[in-house]
Formats: sequence, C-alpha cells, structure tokens
Amino acid sequence: MRAADRRRFLKASAATGAVAMQHIFRLGAAVAAALALSAAEASDPACEASATEKALTGTARARFVKQCETDAALLVCDTQAVDRKLADAARANFINKCLEDAALKSSSPTCDALAVEKKLAGSARTSFMKKCVAERSGGAPG
Repeated sequence: MRAADRRRFLKASAATGAVAMQHIFRLGAAVAAALALSAAEASDPACEASATEKALTGTARARFVKQCETDAALLVCDTQAVDRKLADAARANFINKCLEDAALKSSSPTCDALAVEKKLAGSARTSFMKKCVAERSGGAPG
C-alpha cells in the first residue's frame, strides 16, 4: 500500500470513528431523557448519595442525578464494548443498544422483573420491554 493510500485510509477511519462517537453522545442525551422519566422511582443510590454530599436540592439535584445516571450507564456500556474488543461501527451499535436497554430497564423496574421471570432475552426481551413500558405509561405500544 502506498503512503498516500495509507494516509487516506487512516483519515477515513478516523472520520468514521468520530461520527460513531457523535451518534453515541446523541443517544446519551436521549437516554438521559428516558432516565428522567423514572428518576424519582429508580435513582442510582450512588448518584443520590453524591447529590446529598454536594447539598444539591430541587432542579439542580434532579439534573445532577439524571446526568450522573446517564454517565454511569454510558461507562458500563463502554466497558462492555471494550471487554468485547469492539471497534468503530460495531462499538457504536453495541453502545447504542446497551444504552437503549438500560433506559428501558430503568424506566420500569416492574417490566424488567417480568422479563426476568419469563426468562426473555435478545429481541424478544426488547420487544416485551417496549410494549410493557408503553402500556404502563399509557402510551400505545410501538
């Protein structure tokens, strides 16, 4: 491979990785919104403790806890992607799916418990969780 071809390849690879990371961060914002729906009933004890330690109250506390939970979910998903040795698009796809699953799980602990009880996994679990959460929130399943 010529040097010019190698440079072009490396530049294209870097651009693809940057775009994938942008998508991950956008999804992180969506997950933050989903976590906000259930922040009151399923807050992470570590995030709550940190907010208490910082003496946060009201809206500032809610925002802090929501961001803390989003960061924690992203860290867990990213760690799993590293453990699986995923890169670029595969890594971005895995993290997106992982964050979506985390948002569904935290939005309804009852639905998650039912999915575990039914021993659902993969797409069957995802489909069940989406329908269950929609039914419990009064929305149409979709």
